Amino acid sequence: MLKGLLFDKDGTLFDFGGTWNAWAGQVLDDLSQGDPQKLQALARSLRFDLETKAFRPDSPAVAETNRELAELLLVHLPEQTLEGLEDFLTEEAAKAPVVPVTDLTALMRDLRSRGFHMGVMTNDSEVSARYQVGDAGITEFFSFIAGFDSGFGSKPDPDPLLAFAASAGLPASQVAMIGDSPHDLIAGRAAGMICVGVLTGLAQAEDLAPYAHVVLPHIGHLPEWLSAQS
Repeated sequence: MLKGLLFDKDGTLFDFGGTWNAWAGQVLDDLSQGDPQKLQALARSLRFDLETKAFRPDSPAVAETNRELAELLLVHLPEQTLEGLEDFLTEEAAKAPVVPVTDLTALMRDLRSRGFHMGVMTNDSEVSARYQVGDAGITEFFSFIAGFDSGFGSKPDPDPLLAFAASAGLPASQVAMIGDSPHDLIAGRAAGMICVGVLTGLAQAEDLAPYAHVVLPHIGHLPEWLSAQS
């Protein structure tokens, strides 16, 4: 029986495109400093479509850390340092206006009333995760909030997921990993957790199905699915 729920952040709690597309366009404009060729190069490195102002489904921004994104951008920004660029991305990401996929307060209140231990694990930074979860008004529902820089590692490694299970005092088999990308679900499988895919990121159902025990339209469908499991 499931007793723990571990959520990814971007594309799971918050709609990926609604939260990050406009943000990325502004960040790339800032970094290119009016140089159209540099802008094109930076956009290509992140698989960001400048015409549609949207990330492509294969963008590394879906699952990679700020450090890894900074490494990709640094190739075209020789005047920057890796640490400075990573810090810039982290600071700017914390300011991104999040777009919840559903009424998160009502959903989390429902799930807490059912006795679930809940946490958030993202490949974004912890400071960004805490800021955005706080901005959405749902911090109180989570006993565990971690980013790639929290000391547990990053997905698709299972270690940060197992850290949540340990913090909740649960075996991994009693925890569901809920995410919008194969990285989330591969990590969940490696940890021995139940894997729940959601379609509020850039991945399609067929991308998630090989790794998921179930694929839901969004996390608002969790209560119904959980009720059917009990």
